[in-house]
Amino acid sequence: MSASLIEASLELAAERCEDLTPLVYERLFREHPEMEALFWRDTNHAVKGEMLSRVFEAILDFVGERKYASTMIQCEVVTHEGYDVPPDVFRMFFATVAATLKALLAKDWTADMDQAWVKLLADLDYYVIHPDQYETSMAKAR
Repeated sequence: MSASLIEASLELAAERCEDLTPLVYERLFREHPEMEALFWRDTNHAVKGEMLSRVFEAILDFVGERKYASTMIQCEVVTHEGYDVPPDVFRMFFATVAATLKALLAKDWTADMDQAWVKLLADLDYYVIHPDQYETSMAKAR
């Protein structure tokens, strides 16, 4: 049920806003101004758009078949550390997406959607906090 709520929130947002990129990054930079400097070369916002697109794809996979999302998140945490993006900020990006959707959907953001996103963010946090794929595969095997 939570997968359908996540998908519904993304579909509603897509109906209301052709490109969520400016809204998400405006919020990110307002809440984490130190991150804006990392995008100094992204003058046409293509990098931001690509990153957000990958986040949406990962979220949909994560709430769906989970073919790759958890591993991708772990890899990206490590990759982003090389860009001076600490795991806490990387982790907050998912929360920034959720907060942006909630603000955009306003009265159409339901309590059930909110609960679904809270659970999703907690589940995603595990992979951000534990980027070692060997460690998480061993934990799942127990």
